[in-house]
Amino acid sequence: MGAMVLSLIAATVVWIVRREPAIHVEQILAAYGEARGYGQLRVDYPADGTVFPPEIIPPTFCWADPSRGSNLWAVTVAFADGSQPISSACLAERWTPEEPVWEAMKRRTVESPATVTIVGVDRARQDRILSAARLSFLTSKDEVGAPIFYREVGLPFEAAVRDPARHIRWRFGPISSREPPPVVLEKLPVCANCHSFSRDGAAMGMDVDYANDKGAYIVRPVAEEITLDRESVFTWSDFRREDKQRTFGLLSQISPDGRYVVSTVKDLSVFVPRPDPAFSQLFFPIQGILAYHDCRTKQFAALPGADDPEFVQSNASWSPDGKFIVFARARKHQLRRPPQPGRVLLSEEDCREFIDGKATIRYDLYRVGFNDGKGGTAEPVPGASHNGMSNYFARYSPDGKWIVFCRAKNFMLLQPDSELHIVAAEGGEARRLECNTARMNSWHSWSPNGKWLVFSSKANTAYTQLFLTHIDENGNSTPGVLLSQFTAPDRAANIPEFVNASPDAIRRIRERFINEDSYLDAGAHNVFYGDYDLAEEAFRKALELNPRSAEAYERWGVALGREGKLREACTKFVSALELEPNRGRCEFHLAMALGQLGEFEQAAEHYRKAIRMLPGDPLPRVHLGGLLCDAGRFDQGRRYLEEAAKMSPENAEIQVALATASLRQGRPEQAAAELRAALKADPGCYHALVKLASLLSSAGGTPGNPDEAVRLATEACKVSGQRDPTALLTMAAACEAAGRFADALRAAEAARELATAGDNRQLAAMISEQITKLRGRMAEAR
Repeated sequence: MGAMVLSLIAATVVWIVRREPAIHVEQILAAYGEARGYGQLRVDYPADGTVFPPEIIPPTFCWADPSRGSNLWAVTVAFADGSQPISSACLAERWTPEEPVWEAMKRRTVESPATVTIVGVDRARQDRILSAARLSFLTSKDEVGAPIFYREVGLPFEAAVRDPARHIRWRFGPISSREPPPVVLEKLPVCANCHSFSRDGAAMGMDVDYANDKGAYIVRPVAEEITLDRESVFTWSDFRREDKQRTFGLLSQISPDGRYVVSTVKDLSVFVPRPDPAFSQLFFPIQGILAYHDCRTKQFAALPGADDPEFVQSNASWSPDGKFIVFARARKHQLRRPPQPGRVLLSEEDCREFIDGKATIRYDLYRVGFNDGKGGTAEPVPGASHNGMSNYFARYSPDGKWIVFCRAKNFMLLQPDSELHIVAAEGGEARRLECNTARMNSWHSWSPNGKWLVFSSKANTAYTQLFLTHIDENGNSTPGVLLSQFTAPDRAANIPEFVNASPDAIRRIRERFINEDSYLDAGAHNVFYGDYDLAEEAFRKALELNPRSAEAYERWGVALGREGKLREACTKFVSALELEPNRGRCEFHLAMALGQLGEFEQAAEHYRKAIRMLPGDPLPRVHLGGLLCDAGRFDQGRRYLEEAAKMSPENAEIQVALATASLRQGRPEQAAAELRAALKADPGCYHALVKLASLLSSAGGTPGNPDEAVRLATEACKVSGQRDPTALLTMAAACEAAGRFADALRAAEAARELATAGDNRQLAAMISEQITKLRGRMAEAR
């Protein structure tokens, strides 16, 4: 170490001595001069070799000292030009230079690195330095030169979906401000997702949920005051609406000139909340094609070359000249169990094979010419395709020279192992960027001058933070620079987008498109997630906008019914029917609530009304048939059930309902035949599997077939993911009937574990009694 730095350390320690008289300067310097025997500090931030942008605010240098006894640290910054070093003493493992000091540091490190030395000592004993570390950094001559627009989301993501007004907001501002960027959009009661800007920063596009339509999208000119109004909304659902296939409109991107928007349509996506708060969502498409919307002509069209129905095509990104689109492509996944018709987002049960790790999907990057919408032949991007990994979220550099993309082992979006790679735009050898952190690197955007990349990472916390990295002309990057002021401690910052505009180009974005349907949609989301208080709040707001909304009363009634507030639910259904007497679905809901309350005759009356109003819907017949059978009126009940079965022969659950009636009538052979019909319609029908397995394994039962019962129970356990005690108990009974006592015992013990974990003490006690009896039978069999 140079004499000047040693002198500065001495001066720093003298400064401390005046406050801490026990420190001996000579002993510290002598120990340091030996440069032997001290431990290594771990510098957490910044990394060695970091390049800071010239307009960045002072960073906080952070380190961890593993040595025992260190409680005082001296930080010295030495400059390559030999000028006077800067030094500071710290009583904690962090140091933030004051503004004037930092400005001086930046001026003296433009393209010339400085060396930072951190030494740790014990204030009470200075016979030797306990720890030390060094790193270097420099300041780039290249400014970032543009503000960033990004979204902040509360975690877990499921909470944000339930109540977006409380958990999601958008900020816009430059990296040069010490204060967090101003919030420009907040309290939006519906979900809004991906946003993008034209190359010149003049136009903005954003996914929104408008009028109960997941495919809605807004394009607006960038201005200090941006109004999101109904006239600005178009919907991807209008693309080939005659297909009667719903569209989410996933990961849309506006073209560089602002004329077009490209998106994934006719899509089907895994959308599953996960227990890990850091990675609280599994979200990726398994089918979909690319289509574009012409904002000038208002027309939609599929993009030839990216519209193959045998593949999922998503994550579209424009080249800076608008001539090419690069996108993620994978072979379309066929689910083991087809989802409900009209579903766009799959639940956990719909896509169990992905949750259990039995299926995966990996994407390759492909490129296709846009050719004014005529498309072309899609070609894989060498280096970003067919490499055994999942490649997605490609972004062209502003000069069109590079593509930076994400690579992970599986799937897309919010992957813990996601890392940023760079490849030449025409393809070649892909390289891992040096800026990657240890956990999740994604959602990146190039600065308009092509010198910087902003990206998201979870390296430090479950709440995603934003980082910058410098990219040189050879595609090399530098360690990430944390935008500390951009991230709130209770929000994840994602989807950062550089905007080619001044920092005050956007001051406020106001919503003017929210209507009754928006709150109805928000309420439906909350009912789906079981958050009934938020659902009721949404339905109240819908009724404030439209006091005569029968739909709001009906949906509110459904929420109350699911919450178990059946009397209140009935009053809401009655209110809806007073406003619109011909609402067959509302009659059906009212009948179900009355049936649960035990008001048999009234329930039957409303079921019959629902049947008259919904002549093509089998469900009212199924429920009325079940109600009549519950009352012992089997002949009448079976008539309705059989009518429903004729209307919907592919509906396995109707056959199960018929079988249940047959069992109650003491007709096991007929029940077995009806359950086999259910499994023919749907081999994975859980209720049919469990009921038929139970029937075939019943002691002395007819028709009795323990081996088949074991096979069916095994399939039921698979369908339930081994997480349903009923399926496991059915397995135990089937194995016991087949004489496989050890297997029966294992299944019963697994069922008891699940009951105990679910705090169902009564069921756990009942299973324990069965286990005791089973062990007795095992002993007898020996």
